Amino acid sequence: MTTGALRPAADVRVMDGNKAAAWAVLLCRPDLLASYPISPQTPLLEQLYKFRAEGRLDAETVEVEGENSALSAAVGAVTAGGRAFTATSSMGLMFMYDAYLYASGQRVPVVMSVATREQCAPHTVSSGQQDIMMVKEGGWVQLVAESCQEILDSILVAYRLAEDPNVQLPVNVCYDGYYLSHLSEPVGVPTQEAVDRFLAAVGVGKRPVLSTEAPLSFGAFVLGELYAEYRYKHCQAMQRALDLAESLDGEFQAAFGRAWGGSIEAYRTEDAEVLLVGTGSACGTLKVAIDHLRQEGVRAGLARIRMFRPFPRRRLAELMRGRRAVGVLDRSVCFGWNSGHLYVDVRATAADLEARMPLVNFIGGLAGADIRREMLEDAVRTTVARGRGEPGPEVVWLGLE
Repeated sequence: MTTGALRPAADVRVMDGNKAAAWAVLLCRPDLLASYPISPQTPLLEQLYKFRAEGRLDAETVEVEGENSALSAAVGAVTAGGRAFTATSSMGLMFMYDAYLYASGQRVPVVMSVATREQCAPHTVSSGQQDIMMVKEGGWVQLVAESCQEILDSILVAYRLAEDPNVQLPVNVCYDGYYLSHLSEPVGVPTQEAVDRFLAAVGVGKRPVLSTEAPLSFGAFVLGELYAEYRYKHCQAMQRALDLAESLDGEFQAAFGRAWGGSIEAYRTEDAEVLLVGTGSACGTLKVAIDHLRQEGVRAGLARIRMFRPFPRRRLAELMRGRRAVGVLDRSVCFGWNSGHLYVDVRATAADLEARMPLVNFIGGLAGADIRREMLEDAVRTTVARGRGEPGPEVVWLGLE
């Protein structure tokens, strides 16, 4: 869960993750809402249209024929100097992939939420993180929420990151479909004045925009060294986004009375002998499993990845250093490595450490399957056993083995 107590002035409401996202968008005052419905994010767009019908949301709306057009419309609005929002899931994210690459390659600071969902085939309409992992190298900043409160908070941070003059990159706010999109929790909704203060730093920023007074070319054809310069500057901007995310806590605390938390949440890691690494809503259950095992004397901790791209390599290495073993929980499959996507990044991070340690990957929760506390307790125990030198497979499929 997002750390820190809610400010008394916050309006605490019970709402699901889609509605929490809609409230955040409303508070960020977008100029354009581009929409195409796809489960499980459809209720988010419905709520935004309700806000507009009630006169709360002062934004142009574009109802398009597909996801590619939805993101393209948002990109057009932002290149003209506006603030835009759109949302998608699963195959809709795949359908817009060329526009997705255009948005990042042209450094267009649009914000898009993704209520994660499995992809076909086999066909299924259920939770999973395969969709966001398929676009993880698309050049977008990716934030991954654990709770409904964090969905709202992350969208506020997303606009702050995207529109920062030293970043200027598109941002995804990702949250587990159905497990969060349709889960109701208490959410502290900040005041409009507080959000305006938090975003004031980017509200006055200048960026290249389409204008008849000062014509510019967007999407120019380039070759060779100039293309390499584009990529170099894009990579540098991604790292600046990581640095900014780590430094926003003071501003966020001052504005909303609770912490933002940066790229990684460290849970009970101070004295942990083994470390579990995960991302998304299943980490809430993993915390319960760790608490339960702590009562038995098992010293385990959690590093929850909140910013998946750019990957917080240095901070994670610090948390991994000195542990007996590390277990990684994935809700997706990296076919090329016969493992999960997060595990590949954690294994790469381990190369930064002075000493080698056992690593084990746990894959579960695909197609909406529950990741139960008992399963995660077994995962922690398996990680402990690897730290003691007991042999076993590198990848464990929860529920199958």
